[in-house]
Amino acid sequence: MKLVILDRDGVINYDSPSYIKSPEEWKPIPGSLEAIARLTQGGHHVVVATNQSGIARGLFDMAALNAIHDRMHRALGQLGGRIDAVFFCPHAGEAGCRCRKPEAGLLEDISHRFNVNLKDVPSIGDAQRDLEAAAAVGARPILVLTGKGEKTRQAGALPAGTLVFADLAEAVKSIIT
Repeated sequence: MKLVILDRDGVINYDSPSYIKSPEEWKPIPGSLEAIARLTQGGHHVVVATNQSGIARGLFDMAALNAIHDRMHRALGQLGGRIDAVFFCPHAGEAGCRCRKPEAGLLEDISHRFNVNLKDVPSIGDAQRDLEAAAAVGARPILVLTGKGEKTRQAGALPAGTLVFADLAEAVKSIIT
């Protein structure tokens, strides 16, 4: 199975320090939806793994999160793309859960659900925590410089073997070729 794991905020859509709380606030980064469509059309399964602590913080509820994801799915569908599943952590950082990245729980859940070993599976994120979760399960960490990506690169503590691309579209080009 050809699988690609994506973070959401800062990779697929613009991030916000005040959280993406409604479908109206969800705005795709130019080229990101087309890149996902290319993955889909190339036979890849695309899965999102995203921290969504705004739920625990009371900034939005499950209905709002589902509406945001529905908007994302519909926009992708119009381009011939698809996300096979969205895995999310609803907990705040202080909860100490196993699913909040940089912990590996979300990615382990993806591995179990899809019955696939994540060794060398591309896992694309814009934050250190995304890369650490990928490295913890043997996935191939890929940093995009959108969202928090430039700050993450400047911090200089990337896991060994991390690939760096300008955005999701450039990262996908490297996966497909």
